[in-house]
Amino acid sequence: MDSTLSQDEQRTLLKIARRAMVETIVFDRLWRPEAEKGSLSERRGAFVTLEQRGRLRGCVGQPAAQDSLARTVAHCAVAAAREDTRFRPILAGEVADLAIEISVLSSMEPIAPGQIEIGRHGLFVVRDVLRGLLLPQVAAERDWTPARFLQETCRKAGLPSNSWQLPGTRLYGFTAEAFNEAKSVPEADSTTVNSSPHSPY
Repeated sequence: MDSTLSQDEQRTLLKIARRAMVETIVFDRLWRPEAEKGSLSERRGAFVTLEQRGRLRGCVGQPAAQDSLARTVAHCAVAAAREDTRFRPILAGEVADLAIEISVLSSMEPIAPGQIEIGRHGLFVVRDVLRGLLLPQVAAERDWTPARFLQETCRKAGLPSNSWQLPGTRLYGFTAEAFNEAKSVPEADSTTVNSSPHSPY
């Protein structure tokens, strides 16, 4: 079972995300977090979502556990700021105005449509080379039914909305620990793959 992050670990990840953007975008230099211990050293998937004055400004993630959680968050923060093709790259003067939310993913497990719980499960749909992912909070915020959630995840993958019902389509569920600077971790220091399959919005 994937571990739950402490408040201190959440704060540390938020600081890592912000510093990665500051170092890369403001100072134009490569920065990677130092080796972390405990949960932050585990290989976990994660997403970083950026908002600017209440509006989505970028979201990129790594669903697969490829690197330590600390380094995954640093990478995704910079990618959300610069590589989400739905938006123009964030400029140095905009970094301080960004609000950061991080979603740390559990491992992916096969899931049947009848097992989906809105607000608890995120969905990952795979068919041939196409894949799409939506985070748990997306369905909860929009008050979707499980069927609508499946349809929208298929659309996210570039598939027809009924593809979840076809043989050969693989469905995976996961949970996510979501936290941000404004709400979940009020003490966070505010100074410190592409969106098609990898963004939850």
